[in-house]
Amino acid sequence: MRKYRIAITIGLWVGLYGCWVFLFRDRVFTVTRTLTVQFCYLLFVAANYYAQLYYAIPKLLYRKKYLAFAVFLPAAITLSALLRTPLAIWLQTHVFRPGSVSPPFAAVFRDSFLNILIWVMCLVAIRLVFEKIWSRQYLEFMEKEKTRNELDFLKAQFNPHFLFNSINSIYGHIDRKNGKARTMLLSFSEMLRYQLYECNVDNIVIDKEIQYLRNYIALQQERKEENVRVFLDIPEDVRGFMIAPLLLISFVENAFKYVSSHEDRENTVSVSLQKKDGQLIFRCFNTSEEVVVRTDLERSGIGIANTRRRLDLQYPDKHQLQITDRGTSFEVLLHLNIEAHVVESSYSR
Repeated sequence: MRKYRIAITIGLWVGLYGCWVFLFRDRVFTVTRTLTVQFCYLLFVAANYYAQLYYAIPKLLYRKKYLAFAVFLPAAITLSALLRTPLAIWLQTHVFRPGSVSPPFAAVFRDSFLNILIWVMCLVAIRLVFEKIWSRQYLEFMEKEKTRNELDFLKAQFNPHFLFNSINSIYGHIDRKNGKARTMLLSFSEMLRYQLYECNVDNIVIDKEIQYLRNYIALQQERKEENVRVFLDIPEDVRGFMIAPLLLISFVENAFKYVSSHEDRENTVSVSLQKKDGQLIFRCFNTSEEVVVRTDLERSGIGIANTRRRLDLQYPDKHQLQITDRGTSFEVLLHLNIEAHVVESSYSR
C-alpha cells in the first residue's frame, strides 16, 4: 500500500471525479461544461480535504483545540467558495455562454459553499472512520505481540535453568584430565550467563563486554584449523566507560564465519580495541575468500544490518562505521563516541 500510495490516491480522486461527472451531469449542459465545473469543484474540495487532513485534524483537533478547529473548517471553506465564485461566473459569461447575464454572486457563492462543505465533511468523516479501524487493528496486533512476548519471556525463564543444569552435568562427566574441554565448557557457560542475565540493559561496563569477546574468540580458536592465526589487541586502558551490550560481537562472528581457509597462505582474524580522545576505536579484520564474501555475506548479513540499526538508534551522530570489502579481505572500523558513557568502573578483568 505504501509503495503505491501516490498511484492509489490519484486513482481515488479520478474515480471520485468520474462519479461526479456521471451523477451530476445536466442534459442542458454540454459534456465540456460538466467536466470543467466538476473539475473546479474537485480542486477546491481536494485543497480543503488536505488542509483538514494535514493541519486542522493533527494540529487542532488531536491537540484538543476544538474552538480553533470549529472555526478553521468553515473559514477555509468560505475562502474556497469566495475564490471559486468569480471563477465560476467568469466561465459562465466568457466561455460557456458568452455575452449572457452574470448569475447572482450570492447564489453562486451559496452553491459553492454548500457543495464544498458537504463533500469535504463526507471525505474527512470517511478518512477518520478508516483511521479508527486501522488504529484498532494496530492496537489488537500490538496486544497480540505483547501477549506473545510475555509468553516467550516466561518460557525463557525456564529454559536457562535447564540449560545451565545440563552444562553442569556435562562438566561433571568430562574427565578431569581433559582440561581444555572443561575450560571451553566453562567459557561457553559464562557467555550464556552474560547474554541471558546481564544484557537486558541499555549499557554495560566495557570490561564485561571485553570478557565476552575474549571468551568467544577463545572458543573460535579451538574450532578453527591451525592455519588460521588470531590476533587480539586490547590495551589495559580500554576501561572506565559503558557500551551497549553485544554491539561488537556481530562483526567478530562474521570474521570467523567468513575467514579464508587457504592452505598455501596465511589466514588471519584480527580484533583490536583502542580508547583515544573520548572515542572507542574498534577494528575487526579477516582474510576472506572472494566468492564467499560477495555471495553468502551479502545474503546473510543480518547481524551487521541489525548492528547498523542499533548504532543509528543508540548512538545517533555519535559513531562512524566503515566497512571495507577488498575481495580477499574484510575490515570493519568503528569509531564510537563514549564521552557521555564514562564511569568509574570497579569491575576488573
